[in-house]
Amino acid sequence: MSTPASPSSSLPFPRSRAAVESAGAVFTAPETTGSTNADLLAAAVDQPHGSVLATLHQTAGRGRLDRTWSAPAGETLAASVLVRADLGERDRGWLPLVAGSAMRDAIGRVLAFRGPTVCSDGPVPDDRAVLVKWPNDVQIGGRKVCGILCQVAADGSVVVGAGVNLTIPADRLPTPTSTSLAVAGAHGDAAELADEVLSAFHRAVLEAVARLVTGGAAAETVRSRVRSACGTIGQHVRLELPDGTVDEAEATGIDDDGRITIRDRQGVTRGVAVGDITHLRYA
Repeated sequence: MSTPASPSSSLPFPRSRAAVESAGAVFTAPETTGSTNADLLAAAVDQPHGSVLATLHQTAGRGRLDRTWSAPAGETLAASVLVRADLGERDRGWLPLVAGSAMRDAIGRVLAFRGPTVCSDGPVPDDRAVLVKWPNDVQIGGRKVCGILCQVAADGSVVVGAGVNLTIPADRLPTPTSTSLAVAGAHGDAAELADEVLSAFHRAVLEAVARLVTGGAAAETVRSRVRSACGTIGQHVRLELPDGTVDEAEATGIDDDGRITIRDRQGVTRGVAVGDITHLRYA
């Protein structure tokens, strides 16, 4: 694991650090590391709930389905949050969705963008709307700004990792379908944006987890918020399953197990737990 930054009067992430430490958790900010998720997974057994490891220079990040996450030094946030809570299996399965929704809210605060216009079929595309593409990619106007990866540690806790494009200019974005906070109109340097996003994200994740633990109406509020933040619902999508099967369908909702529900071309509706989805309106 990388060596944490030495104490000084100019520690990185001051707002996030203060919030994490006031909650009795540990905040670690290496100048550079291979993977914040890998580091926190290795240290999880000795870390309390809500601990965070974050950096502006991650060299070996991974995304869903073992994809590489491209992270230019000093222009992206890589952060991991440790969740150690008494969650049932179903609620643990909601964590990636909850994290995506929490990051959507955090980014929305930074950008001060309005939410999506909603009709009976779901969110209406809006080039300023901040939404989640199921299960946990955060998009601005249909372009990816953040990816989420949740991994289970050896002691059963869960590490929630996030990678956010902060100040990457338009001509150096990793893909034609990605964006950054700066491109979307955010003001401030990478360190300032990272601290603002991370502090809001950390708070939102822990609040949502606490509600899931409480159960009942509190947990249902979390699931309803996730559904309202999901821009996939109501979209015509291309779905690629792990076995290589590809289908086109309408995304109709998120069921109680956190699966995206789709209606295929034969009119059959089913839930999908794992798959790669493309919004065809943005393809």
